[in-house]
Amino acid sequence: MQIKQFLLVAALCAISFFAKAQSPGNLSGILKSKSGEPLPALTVKLLNTSFLTVSDNSGVFLIKNLTPGRYTLLVSGIGFKAAQKPVTINAGKETAVSFVMEEEGITMDAVTVTGRSVVQEANRQAFNITAVDAKQLYNSTLDLAGALDRVAGIRVRESGGVGSNFNLSLNGFSGSHIRYFIDGIPMDGFGSSFQINNIPINAAERLEVYKGVVPIWLGSDALGGAINIITGNNHRNYIDVSYSYGSFNTHRSVLNAAVTSKKGLTFQLSAFQNYSDNNYRVKVDAADINTGAYAPGVFLPRFHDTYHNETLIGSVGFIKKKFADKLLIGMTVGSNYKEIQTGARMVSVFGAWHRRGNILMPTFKYKKDNLVKGLDLTINANYNLGTETNIDTMSVRYDWFGNSKPNGTSGERSRSLYRYKNNNGLATAMLNYRIGERQSIALSDVFNTFDRKGADRVNPATVDQPRKTQKNVLGLGYTYNAEDQWSASVFGKYITQRNVLSSAGAKASTNKLGYGIAATYFLSPVLQLKASYELTNRMPEAIEIFGDVENQEGNPNLQPERSKNVNLGLSYNFAVSPDDKFIVNANGIYRHSDNFIYNRLNNNQSRLVADNREGVRTLGGDAEIRYSHKRWFSAGATFTYQYLQNMQQYEPGYLGESPLYLDQMPNIPYMFGNADASVSLPNIGGKGNNLNIGYNLLYVHQFYLYWPSRGGDKLDIPQQLSHDLNVVYSLRNGRYNIGLESRNITNTLLYDNFSLQKPGRGFYVNLRYFFNK
Repeated sequence: MQIKQFLLVAALCAISFFAKAQSPGNLSGILKSKSGEPLPALTVKLLNTSFLTVSDNSGVFLIKNLTPGRYTLLVSGIGFKAAQKPVTINAGKETAVSFVMEEEGITMDAVTVTGRSVVQEANRQAFNITAVDAKQLYNSTLDLAGALDRVAGIRVRESGGVGSNFNLSLNGFSGSHIRYFIDGIPMDGFGSSFQINNIPINAAERLEVYKGVVPIWLGSDALGGAINIITGNNHRNYIDVSYSYGSFNTHRSVLNAAVTSKKGLTFQLSAFQNYSDNNYRVKVDAADINTGAYAPGVFLPRFHDTYHNETLIGSVGFIKKKFADKLLIGMTVGSNYKEIQTGARMVSVFGAWHRRGNILMPTFKYKKDNLVKGLDLTINANYNLGTETNIDTMSVRYDWFGNSKPNGTSGERSRSLYRYKNNNGLATAMLNYRIGERQSIALSDVFNTFDRKGADRVNPATVDQPRKTQKNVLGLGYTYNAEDQWSASVFGKYITQRNVLSSAGAKASTNKLGYGIAATYFLSPVLQLKASYELTNRMPEAIEIFGDVENQEGNPNLQPERSKNVNLGLSYNFAVSPDDKFIVNANGIYRHSDNFIYNRLNNNQSRLVADNREGVRTLGGDAEIRYSHKRWFSAGATFTYQYLQNMQQYEPGYLGESPLYLDQMPNIPYMFGNADASVSLPNIGGKGNNLNIGYNLLYVHQFYLYWPSRGGDKLDIPQQLSHDLNVVYSLRNGRYNIGLESRNITNTLLYDNFSLQKPGRGFYVNLRYFFNK
């Protein structure tokens, strides 16, 4: 018996030793100049292997899951001499190295250095993706929506100024067709205090725009694309704070900071605030509510449109530990206040109706690569305990002059003091298993719950109907990646949804199965082709089924959408000289959607309501070209065309074939683009001080509000043409920054939606301080 026990213990020890001996190791390091400055965007490669990465803004790099043994490490980059160093990787351990890079002092006729940033690597995926480096915009006063509006294929439509309602269109799909994520976590149910048009650009490191097919690791039932906001900052100890002030009494403040100990204990904090009176002048047809005097086409200030929000995101936990690469417990708290000036059109004007809301959301984030050999695990969870309050208690009517008179007892729209909780909960899990260096299998699951409960204090007899929905998205995918040659991903998604629609317990359950494939092939290191196909499904959102208690009516009869999506893409990077480089991207799309959900005006044209079309076909494409000369000049332009055609042949109200059959879908921009140019002048006023001067142009072609076949009743939303200028002066290599902006410098009348005018000319100043240790 003792011999058997001894042999058993010996066997277990041998197995444990063998497993440890075979377990992979990691390689990390930091790159600095001779002056001690961190060096970002240098290429780090292990010779005679496929392992390659790029140093981050702190000069830090990390290569994971290396087989134990001896390697040769090569570091190279523009302006520096290539450096090599032998390294030894030990099983289950992380090897740390450092390089002091020497600047290149030899003049050459031409030099080619292979190295890609994180943004460039993201753009090389098989999926039709555009990645945007948000750090390039940190010294502006843009929010995330403003940055996305400059991406080919995207049009952000806002109903007014700061804090207004918005609708993002991506290759013809808009609204809830597009899903939003923060670090891969769905933003469903984050509430009105936390939307992309009130989150400052400084909160993101980069933005990833997926056009069409969405990878399963995002765990979504998106119909036509997704926006993933990457916030992960690689700085262990830093502070980034900015404040801006501008026209219409607009204030924006941002604070991002992190403190991390040598043992991996970390505290991360993000906070931001927006405030604006939004009292810009609009051109309206106004009538005095007391005298009836009519004044067509007068310019009057918006007098009831103040907006402010405050948000704080705090997390504490550990990073880069044996038990977790990331383990964070956090809390998101915030509030917002919004005065409602108009309804869905400016003929409806309000002077007292407003909304309040808050967010109180605990969060949990866990990530561990190589939990067991080759297996990565990610878990996220949150639950929004915040409340929303619709306040319409003044029984008066207002005109555009700010005059008012009593209006019985019905409130401005519908007398209400409805306070409610949407009770949104979210849990996600992702497993990724690597089968060797080129193959991997992924399994994801996302569960979402919504349960609105509330009470109306001024209408206590009103019975609050149940408004519940639960949704689960299960995904399975396989990827093969021959780096810099070709890669392909195949996947399937199974979606279930259950809705409770009435106090009688009426329930509706739906199950849908979808699938797709995405592939890319490199004809050369600088020429990439992409293609993807997806049969995708989207369940109606809670806001579409139940409404938003403001300007969106509910429609409990909505049917799930299904779409067949085809995407083709090309990316070509070339240089006509060592100093002159071009990037060309082009994408073509085809969509055929059944039960297409779109927003239309309700019967009295005061609110929006979601409705189904039996079929909608979309053909279109977008293109982008960028040019750069050395490091001091860059320019680019984008263009998008998309034709959405109504394929519903018969509909109520018409005998025989509908005259709207094959009509272009109304109230959707179909042709738009933008252009930009910037000049960067280094060492102005001292070494390390840079001056950047930039220009942006936005163009949107006019489009119809109603069906084109309706003749004179179709109306049109006029052409939009806006010009912006900005000047940024950075001192001490970006530690201190001063930015000046002028938006809509020609003071053009801008409309994203019919008659809902956006702000005119505005001037803004932005002050920013950044410190990294």
